[in-house]
Amino acid sequence: MSTETTASVSTHILDTSAGRPAASVALSLSARGGARERWVVLGRSETDADGRCADLPALPAGTTHVRLDFETEAYFHDQGQAEAQQDAPAPRDSGAFFPEVAITFAVTPGEHYHVPLLLNPFGYSVYRGS
Repeated sequence: MSTETTASVSTHILDTSAGRPAASVALSLSARGGARERWVVLGRSETDADGRCADLPALPAGTTHVRLDFETEAYFHDQGQAEAQQDAPAPRDSGAFFPEVAITFAVTPGEHYHVPLLLNPFGYSVYRGS
C-alpha cells in the first residue's frame, strides 16, 4: 500500500524457459535514501507457487533507491533447467550462468512499483509492470 510519503514494491518471477512461474526463489529487498547512502536490507522472502512474493516489507519514508536481489542459482540447480535445454551451452559450475540477479531502480514517494523478472538459465529481463 502506498502513501504520500512512501513508495511500495511488488515482484514476481516467470521462468520463460519452462513457461511457468518460478516458485521458491529466495530474494531480499534493500533500500537507501540517496545515491551515496548505504543499502539497508529491509527483509527477505521467497516466491510462492505462483512466482509471487506477497510479503515484501514497506519502504521507509525517504527511500529513493530500491534493490531486489534474487538468488537464482539454487532455483536452477533444484529445477535442473539448464540441463533440460538440449541446444543450450553446457551450464557453468554453478548450474546457472547468472547465479544471482540484482535489480536496482529509483522510486518516487506515493508510487507503486511492480518489477517482474523474466528468467531463463542464460538470460533475464525486467520491466516496470502495473
